[in-house]
Amino acid sequence: MLRGKKIILGVCGSIAAYKSALIVRLLIKEGAEVRVIMTDAALGFITPLTLSTLSKNPVYNKFSNSDTGEWHNHVDLGLWADLILIAPASANTIAKMANGYCDNLLLATYLSAKCPVFVAPAMDLDMYAHKSTQDNLEKLISYGNTILDVASGELASGLVGAGRMQEPEELVNALEKHFSTGRLTGKKVLITAGPTYEALDPVRFIGNHSTGKMGFAIAEAMANEGAEVELVSGPTVQKKTHANINLHPVTSAEDMFLKCKEHYQNSDITVLSAAVADYRPKVKADQKIKKSGNEMALELVKTFDIAFELGKLKKNGQINIGFALETENEKVNAKKKIEAKNFDLIVLNSLNDNGAGFGHDTNKVSIIDKQNNITEFELKSKQKVASDIVNSIIDTLAK
Repeated sequence: MLRGKKIILGVCGSIAAYKSALIVRLLIKEGAEVRVIMTDAALGFITPLTLSTLSKNPVYNKFSNSDTGEWHNHVDLGLWADLILIAPASANTIAKMANGYCDNLLLATYLSAKCPVFVAPAMDLDMYAHKSTQDNLEKLISYGNTILDVASGELASGLVGAGRMQEPEELVNALEKHFSTGRLTGKKVLITAGPTYEALDPVRFIGNHSTGKMGFAIAEAMANEGAEVELVSGPTVQKKTHANINLHPVTSAEDMFLKCKEHYQNSDITVLSAAVADYRPKVKADQKIKKSGNEMALELVKTFDIAFELGKLKKNGQINIGFALETENEKVNAKKKIEAKNFDLIVLNSLNDNGAGFGHDTNKVSIIDKQNNITEFELKSKQKVASDIVNSIIDTLAK
């Protein structure tokens, strides 16, 4: 997929810069033509000679060569590239990209480029989690850039958490996916994710422990296959990572239903992975409910059954995928939902399986179709589970 592709690798000041040598080597091995631009800070972590030897091209750092007077034309570099990969991308460079700063050759090339730009953050966990960094990443996504999610693990500081740059093999794989013809190119996908919060009063709500991790992973997998994704999410800390994903934050089941209904008629595929509250308080108090007595009775009423309502609107050619989180009679209960809610597939997971369900980075699922065929998968990361789900959906489309 990368043969003949012209790729600029931007290397910033981070301990992860040592991995840039392997990134270059893998890109060259796949047949890409690579030019490297380094920031001044990157020079302290890896030498230009190393990257020049591996890329078989000069490494750029300044706007001109002080010895020869040769100008390194950032406009020509930006127009030359089929793709720019900035890896590692430091918090400093991300902030400058987000706000239009142009004080080095890499930033000037980025601002001149017409090609896709992929950003692989690498920093300590507190820097990555800081709201300013997250806001800057959101800005870059809004500009059409693709942010490659960070990994979790031991960091240079000795702390453990999110902030590690993805491994070179994963980064190169992301570029290959970009240049491949996505199997869902031209398809419109609607996905729900996360919990819903049903208000008791201005400060309290009924909800659940869903984090939205599974739904966001499916959205990313769909976008990587070329789909245009409308992601309707309840309250969650998850962030979208792909320019093909349009995120619609909502709070209650009613909010989620109305937003889904708005996009459903134009969707080819709908994946209902949100953990929607089944009941809501019949009356929402206008003021905070004060503590009074040893007991409090709440009258609850059913919320919108989003899957059921959308199933009634389903047209020929549309595919609906549901989720079932069960604690007993798992397969029996899941099969009932297929017919009742007009699903084509249902993804079943059980809270009886260790590592599955809410809050985990892993999941263990079974996928059941309308003919009651069951495909069981082992415990995997939610990203890999998302790939399994997308592959099953694509197989269903082909039937």
